[in-house]
Amino acid sequence: MKALLLLISLLPGSLWAQAVSESSSREPLFTSFDGTKIHYDTIGRGRPVVLLHGFISNSTSWKRAAVRQALADAGFKVVTLDLRGNGLSDRPHAAEAYKDDAELRDVLALMKHLGLTNYDVVGYSRGAILAAELLTLKAPIRRVVLGGVGADFTDPNWERRRNFQEAFAKPGTHPDLRPAVENAKRAGADTIVMARLQEFQPAASPTKLKKVKIPVLIVNGDQDRDNGDPQKLVDMIPGSKLIVVPGDHGGAMRTPEFANAVVQFLTR
Repeated sequence: MKALLLLISLLPGSLWAQAVSESSSREPLFTSFDGTKIHYDTIGRGRPVVLLHGFISNSTSWKRAAVRQALADAGFKVVTLDLRGNGLSDRPHAAEAYKDDAELRDVLALMKHLGLTNYDVVGYSRGAILAAELLTLKAPIRRVVLGGVGADFTDPNWERRRNFQEAFAKPGTHPDLRPAVENAKRAGADTIVMARLQEFQPAASPTKLKKVKIPVLIVNGDQDRDNGDPQKLVDMIPGSKLIVVPGDHGGAMRTPEFANAVVQFLTR
């Protein structure tokens, strides 16, 4: 039970989101900086916003959540993508494919490819961890929403990250996480990739986050403390705000309250 709860705490939705049908079309595809092909999709017209999904998931999780359509209806051009190693995007195994913020370089390159600048970013769970790292880079972003995270990810030695990396890289090293790994396999996740994603997951430091100058909203479920205390993260980012919505870690992002909070923040 503990293992399953740990897995759920890292997911923005249920595990089915990673499974990809053999008949699914991979188009449209974008060729990133190192030749990795990234699947993406867009809906709506207007101010650009990119949505970043969580661990053992893909952009389908956003398509099952109210916030994607709500943003399109509110006058946004919404970009979703399968981060490298997930969904319909390429799944390289080499460490070089994931180090040096490769996932974020994909996001920046894709938005440039689409001709989009001064855009907003919404991340949930691991996607929020990536979005937090974007805050510390010289990225052309206007506003950022971090969903389903507290401050724990800012520790480069975060125990949960290390345990999951080891569990996926070396089967049997964490018997309590074996059910989580097996569930990920059944869902179609590539275990080598999952280990790489944890190995090279960024950890935006409190020192860097204190230098952030753009508006940041943190949205967390009222039953979600799986990734730490969101208020501690608010305290690290100057001027950031916290909104609590109904739900646990797996369900909060799918609620209308989450969608409303994101839309209202980004339409300002």
